[in-house]
Amino acid sequence: MGTQPLQKVGKDHHAPDTILDPFTQTLTQHGLRLVRNRTSILQINVGLLCNQACRHCHLDAGPDRREIMDSETVRAVISYARRCDFETIDITGGAPELNPHIVQLIEKSAAIAPRVMFRSNLSALNDGTRDYLMDLLRDHRAAIVASFPSLNDTQADAQRGKGLFKKSIQALQRLNALGYGQEGSGLELDLVSNPAGAFLPPSQEQTEKRFREVLKRKWGIQFNQLFSFANVPLGRFRQWLLQSGNLEAYLKKLATNFNPCAIEGLMCRTLVSISWDGYLYDCDFNLAGGLPMGGHRTHVSEMEGPPEPGSPIVVGDHCYTCTAGSGFT
Repeated sequence: MGTQPLQKVGKDHHAPDTILDPFTQTLTQHGLRLVRNRTSILQINVGLLCNQACRHCHLDAGPDRREIMDSETVRAVISYARRCDFETIDITGGAPELNPHIVQLIEKSAAIAPRVMFRSNLSALNDGTRDYLMDLLRDHRAAIVASFPSLNDTQADAQRGKGLFKKSIQALQRLNALGYGQEGSGLELDLVSNPAGAFLPPSQEQTEKRFREVLKRKWGIQFNQLFSFANVPLGRFRQWLLQSGNLEAYLKKLATNFNPCAIEGLMCRTLVSISWDGYLYDCDFNLAGGLPMGGHRTHVSEMEGPPEPGSPIVVGDHCYTCTAGSGFT
């Protein structure tokens, strides 16, 4: 990757006149290249429809979005998964629970890959109409990765919507009752916590210890692991950064905390992401940023196999998020 001139941040005409070293230039300065290893994870984004409109969402997902994976695309994605040797199929959204073809996707994925991950905001899983999904996920031994940003109900509701903290707690209790998060069950329940504002997350180890103690003491909830990630300055979160005047400082904070050691474990090196309309991206963040894999739009039906090891990964300044501090793996 050659050195590039300094560039202004972002495409928004409201963005501050910030000068930031392009991510490619930072890689070059550290003698690094960002290329693929063997692709072992297929991530499927089934749509932008969501029952929440969280401030930190990099996709700008919400109740009014109509972008959703149809049955034809689901079949094309399943066919692609069969052509490849993926170790994990990672199902995400929006709220994947709201896709009308989600049962078929879970069942087919579980028949193909040794491991299925299902990303949930918990409230969509616990809205009173989808009890069957918890049972389905358990029966197929899918790992559940649940967004749970805060232990404070007021803060969580401000970030996600009124009453959603309580629904999330109830969902975790129900998952525990099914065996999720319980020692020896083999049913994996992981939590994801994101900061509420324009700052980097605290120590993941300390956050996990605090969540484990409080959730167990107050609500009897257990889980396997907690991941604490920085928010990506795309979508709704980028708009909030602009409106609150925090974009410039936040981007500088991410870039200043660049950790070259984080490159090795980046998820984009072993993952390919498919959008709701069937096109391929290096990761869900590039999907949100409109940066297709290889720099051109390729439909899943056109792919004979996984991306080739050694092929370059498309990058943008949002990549500073995944390489700040401990990284985003």
